[in-house]
Amino acid sequence: MDEMMNYYAFSLYLARSPIFRFFVRHMSLNSSQSARLFPDFSPKRPTAKDSELVNRISTTLKQRRFEPLRRVLKPYETLFRPDHVVWVLMRIKCDYQLVLDFFDWASKRREPSLETRCLVIHTAVASNDLKMARYLILDFWRKPNLDIGQSFRHFVDRLIYTYKFWGPDPRVFDVFGQVLVKVGLVDEAAAFVGKMVHYGVVVSVDLCNMLLSAMSNASTHGILNAVKFFIDYQKLGFCWNTSSYNIVIHCLCRLRKLKEACTLLLQMEARGCICDVVSYSTVINGFCQAADYTAVTKLMEEMERKGLQPNPYTYNSAILCLFKSGKVQEADAMLKEMVRRGIHPDNVVYTTIIAGLCESGMFPKASKLFDEMLSHNIDPDSVSFTAMICGLCKTGKLKEARELFTEMVGRGLEPDEVTYSTLIDGYSKKGELKEAFSLHSEMSQVGLVPNIVTYSSLVDGLCRIGDFDAANELLHDMSGKGLELNIVTYNSLVNGLCKAGDILQAEKLIKEMEEAGVYPDTISFTTLIDAYCKSGKMGKAHEILKLMFDRGLQPTLVTFNVLMNGFCMSGLLEDGNKLLLWMMDKGISPNVTTYNSLIKHYCIKQDLKRATEIYRAMCSRGVMPDGNTYNILVKGHCKARNMKEAWYLREEMVSKNIPLTKSSYNSLIKGFFKRKKVPEAMELFKEMRKEGFAADKEVCSLIMDVYFNEGNIDSILDVCDEAIEKCVDFCHRGNS
Repeated sequence: MDEMMNYYAFSLYLARSPIFRFFVRHMSLNSSQSARLFPDFSPKRPTAKDSELVNRISTTLKQRRFEPLRRVLKPYETLFRPDHVVWVLMRIKCDYQLVLDFFDWASKRREPSLETRCLVIHTAVASNDLKMARYLILDFWRKPNLDIGQSFRHFVDRLIYTYKFWGPDPRVFDVFGQVLVKVGLVDEAAAFVGKMVHYGVVVSVDLCNMLLSAMSNASTHGILNAVKFFIDYQKLGFCWNTSSYNIVIHCLCRLRKLKEACTLLLQMEARGCICDVVSYSTVINGFCQAADYTAVTKLMEEMERKGLQPNPYTYNSAILCLFKSGKVQEADAMLKEMVRRGIHPDNVVYTTIIAGLCESGMFPKASKLFDEMLSHNIDPDSVSFTAMICGLCKTGKLKEARELFTEMVGRGLEPDEVTYSTLIDGYSKKGELKEAFSLHSEMSQVGLVPNIVTYSSLVDGLCRIGDFDAANELLHDMSGKGLELNIVTYNSLVNGLCKAGDILQAEKLIKEMEEAGVYPDTISFTTLIDAYCKSGKMGKAHEILKLMFDRGLQPTLVTFNVLMNGFCMSGLLEDGNKLLLWMMDKGISPNVTTYNSLIKHYCIKQDLKRATEIYRAMCSRGVMPDGNTYNILVKGHCKARNMKEAWYLREEMVSKNIPLTKSSYNSLIKGFFKRKKVPEAMELFKEMRKEGFAADKEVCSLIMDVYFNEGNIDSILDVCDEAIEKCVDFCHRGNS
């Protein structure tokens, strides 16, 4: 009850709206005034001479058979006046078709008066020809240079004045109101409905719903008016239907009044209106816009309990909400449920999920979904193709990305700046600058203007191969084209300089950035910290970190992982442990990368006890080990000849479908040889070859000794051939 009172309180400030002043004056339930009576129709009476002419015209009209009116009424054209139309209509009103024909004849000779038009409108409604009634009203509002305010007042007055004598069918007022809404006269329609209530006419809920809908499609002020209109009529006891409630619920959701929307949903049921799929879907979409997935789940469960089947709109909203909340896998699961129920998602949902999966690194799932999209005859648009191209580029599958790009063009879809920039970025990151610049030229040729993102990718690519002169040239070219260098472009240069070992030049560039009005961010400083850590200058790294804090920049987990790696590389493992404790004390949750740095360097020092302690502490805090963790520990235990522990970890990896790396295979094989476990070593060697890994020199030598002792020359030659092939392949990749 309190919530409903708050809901009503929400609308009180709307009362100043001029559209609803009539309601404030006339629509109170406590009003003692009775409804106003319709006036009696009293047209001007004809003179004796006029009566004779009207009688002759009326008789001629009634007696005509198939002759055109223009022929039978030809003798009266010069004598005909506007007043005569009303008098003639009053005499022939029982013959609806004759009324229309005569009105048409009269209208072609002289503009009919509003009184005449209203008489014909009433006749059309009384004859159940609502289409003609709408046309006659609409035809009036199409006239040029109308004074809307004055014309509206005159039309309403004439319609009311002629109603009692010429009908009376109250549907005429519904038709009039609907036309007002259709031509965009929403304020006038609201005022008209208020006037009808004052006359005691029960307007239809369909008209009121049209008015609600028109208001809600306007500005925020219009939405507020729609809510006010709904509440005022509800107070009068007006019986709104499900469609009415759905419109207002949508209004409240657009106003972000989600609590009030839920309250109205409950009130709707209490008043005997059945909540339908649209009611729930509208509220669900509102909570989706607010990224409140908990509320979305509860509402969907409530729908299920009531036997309401979610429709495509419901699922689409929920799936998009899941993506906003970062719940990609849950969105994928909901999509499968949606398809299982026979509801096929549209292009937008497929594209959103595909883009989300690609962004989350789950490209195989995205690819499968893209194929599913095609199988359901849903044509991918340029956004879908661009999302897939982006996913392929991120996974390094540039050949497939280019093939998909060609297919996209072949389907008649035009790639945009994002599509080209995505491919250019992919080629740049892989160091294939020739292809990247070729796409850059092609982009210009088709009329697309390369943007800052495109140029930043090219700059990044040039920095990756160490061509800083070309990168600087490109920067000047960008400035010449009026493009403002952004932080991403500068960060690419800083990163390139740091990787090339020119940290002083990178620091100088950061100062230039500031002079140009582009201020370094967390990524800029983290890149510098990483460079100093890798060069063993932990003091300088600490200075940069302090500078970050002084500038109000918050280090990210990446920053702390870089520092952790620096401490470990410099052999400062105790400092690394202190950093770990400090992070947890400050509420910064370390991830698997943080722990892996410590585990790796304790393994290098052959302190397996401490490495295992950190591994167990990591697991106990809910941080799951990854492939890197397992491979580090396997190699560490092998080096310490703890083959039992190494093999146990290897079995755990198999159960979790985590692959061994080439170096882990080599370490395990050497470890087994050192423990004289030749069969186990040989079995692992065979498995290693199946995985496509080449053994190192020491393992090759150990294996060939076994084959030599067995007299197995063919196997020795196979190992040699394999080693040579791998060597040639490696050299070829290096040269390319």
